[in-house]
Amino acid sequence: MGSLEAVIAGVGAYLDRGDIDLLRRADRFAVEVYSGRHRLSGQPYIGHARAVAEILATLRLDANAIIAGLLHGVLKQDIGVSESDLIREFGEDAAAMVVGTTRINRVNFDSSLTYQAENIRKMLLAMSADIRVLLIRLADRLQDMQSLEYFSPERQKEFARETMDLYAPLASRLGIDWMKRELEDLSFAYLKPEAYESLVSKMRTSTDDRQEYVDEVEKIITARLEKHGIKKFRILGRPKHLYSIYKKLIAQNIPLEKVYDKVAFRIIVVEVSECYEVMGLLHAIWVPVGGRFKDFISSPKANMYQSLHTTVIGPYGEFMEVQIRTEEMDKIANDGIAAHWAYKEGRAVSRDDARFFEWLKQLVASMQELQDPREIIETVKGELGGNKVYVLTPGGEVKELPHGSCPIDFAYAIHSEVGDHCAGAKVNGRMVPLRHVLKNGDLVEIITSPKQKPNRGWLAMVKSSRARSRVRGWLRQAEAEKALRLGREICERELRKHETSLKKMVKTGHIKKILRDLGANSLDDLLRKVGAGRITVEDIARDLQPPGLKAAPVAGPMPILDEGRRKSTSGRGDEPIVVDGMEGMLVRMSHCCMPVPGDEIMGFITLGRGVSVHKADCPNLLATDIRRRIPVAWSRAGGGHMVHVKVVAQDQKGLLVAIGSVIAAADADIVSMEASSQSKSGLAYFNMVVEVSGLEHLNRLLGQLQAIDGVIEASRA
Repeated sequence: MGSLEAVIAGVGAYLDRGDIDLLRRADRFAVEVYSGRHRLSGQPYIGHARAVAEILATLRLDANAIIAGLLHGVLKQDIGVSESDLIREFGEDAAAMVVGTTRINRVNFDSSLTYQAENIRKMLLAMSADIRVLLIRLADRLQDMQSLEYFSPERQKEFARETMDLYAPLASRLGIDWMKRELEDLSFAYLKPEAYESLVSKMRTSTDDRQEYVDEVEKIITARLEKHGIKKFRILGRPKHLYSIYKKLIAQNIPLEKVYDKVAFRIIVVEVSECYEVMGLLHAIWVPVGGRFKDFISSPKANMYQSLHTTVIGPYGEFMEVQIRTEEMDKIANDGIAAHWAYKEGRAVSRDDARFFEWLKQLVASMQELQDPREIIETVKGELGGNKVYVLTPGGEVKELPHGSCPIDFAYAIHSEVGDHCAGAKVNGRMVPLRHVLKNGDLVEIITSPKQKPNRGWLAMVKSSRARSRVRGWLRQAEAEKALRLGREICERELRKHETSLKKMVKTGHIKKILRDLGANSLDDLLRKVGAGRITVEDIARDLQPPGLKAAPVAGPMPILDEGRRKSTSGRGDEPIVVDGMEGMLVRMSHCCMPVPGDEIMGFITLGRGVSVHKADCPNLLATDIRRRIPVAWSRAGGGHMVHVKVVAQDQKGLLVAIGSVIAAADADIVSMEASSQSKSGLAYFNMVVEVSGLEHLNRLLGQLQAIDGVIEASRA
């Protein structure tokens, strides 16, 4: 556990005496309020608080952040310290961080999925307000993981899974590499204890051989650099952390002996130009591995990480990963954004520095549009985890995107309006389809069109949370507008039967009672629910018509066709369907029964997808809610319509050719066909989807198929 002396030693190099005195006062305050409180290990709670502060001192954070680390547990309900107490003692800045950290600590990941998602949303919102809140939380979580052995096995796994899924990726996203590695290895130990122990044991047995290899490589590199006049440099050879090795074992399904790059080398020089010079010298000594070179100096990551990465075939034919960077780059590579937010020249963290954390604010903004808790959790995991690609705008600006992103992701990374109207893209000067997968270093130019709009197919292509949430939001808005228009048509039609209208009901004030009875917040909300099928025609007839305005209902069934009916066809314009009393309505033919002109048909109002048209005797239709069925009719014949056809015949030579010839001669088309035969019965079975113009055409075709020699049955399936 931490000690006050360790904290003071950590901050002594960069805090002045006044700040150190304030830290000592905060420690005395913490000792008093934590008095009598212990961790599960039996150690006093103050030790944990000081350990958190010590980690924050390692990151060189300002005095207020370290004070907040010491006091991060004082606002718990049974302690009796209030926010106003903290403001009075240590100021608003430190108090605000303690409040933000306490709110995060209250997140309960063991409850329902919805509660978990909402708390993740709140947690990220608190983090985006002040990056130091996140750094305090990460330090607290690291200290918790270091003492996880005292928890129950169930709680250990819960803590480790939460850390692996959320906190380690957050540390990685901030560029705090050492913390990310430790969080992953600690989580790995509890999530896969047998694999962890086996890997530790195997790595331990190869320690001596690995050190000899490191010494040999360092000697070769040192000699080559000094020979070419590079005098000031450092070479670090360290084993990769256990979890990264384990992931490689699983991904490649290989034994540990086959993992060649178990050791990573880092060469740290003075000047940026020397980074490229060293890389050239390394490639002159050892053959570089194709596709493994990355230049993060000219194209830094979003968390400011800069370095050259290369993999070469080193001594004894082993793959060897090398990173080359300057001292300043190495500091940022280890501490990430914390290196930028560190205490500098006697000032606290500036709010202007928030631009370096813009990605988190964008993530929070996109999450505000999400409703499904699973989608929220998947979005966070997707945004934080996984590999990234770095692509360029025509102006040279770098955009970071999830691995597998397409030009649509890039367009939304530029601006929402650019994404909404993305009609095409050029990658490295060449036109590519929107589904094209972007690679590191690609130069991307987006072509927009005011006629282009997002469609549901984009959801299968995009990878970034920003693009996905924007497309979903646009589709929801479009569906809401469509449902509003459809609902208005349905309501006006129903009210006309009772000689009234929506306008009259609003004017008389009766609409308020209707909204209350049907659970709608507004008239538009009511109309959208009607259009989406959540409120039925019968609900309208029963509840929408005010008693004072009721007229005698029209006797007899509603006519299928009448002279005043307005027509509505599908968005494709190829389904000649009339929907009773409505226009501009989405219509689609059901695939279960495939109706054709001449069939008796009935419509079914689906949730947010318009009207699905079925044969009137379709079993699927008959199993639906009768209140959501609506009269429809064919407005004209002609055009192509798909229909299932079944043929059973004696299995004989030339049968397939004969069936195909008859269908072609009948001016019909085979869309798909499945054929099978049974040797015992000697029968052949053909299941086809055939395109015909209508019922009369279909019946004529079936008669011609039935006339083929050997055909036993030709019917509509």
